[in-house]
Amino acid sequence: MTSYKSLKFLKVENVGDFVYKVTLNRPEKYNALNLEIWGEIGDCFKLIHDDPDCRVVILQGEGKHFCTGLDMSSGSVLGMGSSDEQDQARKSRATRRNVEWMQRQFTYVDDCSKPVLLAIHGYCMGAGVDLATACDIRYASKDAVFSVKEVDVGMAADIGTLNRLPKIVGNQSWVKDISLSARNFPAGEAFQFGFLSRVFENREEMLTEVSKFAKLLALKSPIAVQGTKHILNYSRDHNVHDSLTYVATWNMSQLLTEDVFKAGLASMSKKPPPPFSKL
Repeated sequence: MTSYKSLKFLKVENVGDFVYKVTLNRPEKYNALNLEIWGEIGDCFKLIHDDPDCRVVILQGEGKHFCTGLDMSSGSVLGMGSSDEQDQARKSRATRRNVEWMQRQFTYVDDCSKPVLLAIHGYCMGAGVDLATACDIRYASKDAVFSVKEVDVGMAADIGTLNRLPKIVGNQSWVKDISLSARNFPAGEAFQFGFLSRVFENREEMLTEVSKFAKLLALKSPIAVQGTKHILNYSRDHNVHDSLTYVATWNMSQLLTEDVFKAGLASMSKKPPPPFSKL
């Protein structure tokens, strides 16, 4: 059974105040993703999804870079599970299964009930951008460099960037610019087009400010915060009419929480928010 302690390439820390810090911990490979760490990302966020002691997640990378993408030295990821004895149809189906498995690991981040705050420094390339698009709020230090690298290795990105990034930034022209060219672009440009919420002078300042924001979110009602994330994700993937119907049905039960009374009373009396019960 998977536990936080069993993860080899991820470091999970409960830093207190209902905030967890998850660190890609393969610095000698610049946090390039092999199959093992890829699977661990999914396992980790499945655990966090239902963990009552966590209300906010900070995701970061250890060492010089956040993530330099797929570990090309670890063998063919897309070839796993196929055999030279298989015909082409069966090999193709194996490739599809492998891609879908990789997609699911990052979708567990997107679907995680807790807000995921991403702190990026150094390189964020290829699969690193895929992972970034699955996070809720993205920050970077001034030294961060991004690239949707897949075209330069002869393929279309298939783990989330081409699917999520257009909805994040709302600018098809810019998305096609960076995706078709596979060019590097700096943190300032990523901020300009809405991919990042803030850019910081250095990594230390970024981590300090992201930690403060995480603690702020963790003080709020988990019913409200998790519900808001869920509804925003639903609305992203559905039309306005369906989303309004969905949130009305959602709040039909969720407005019955004690948190509404607690938060409302604190707000009217201008007192700090009260402690909210675990979910």
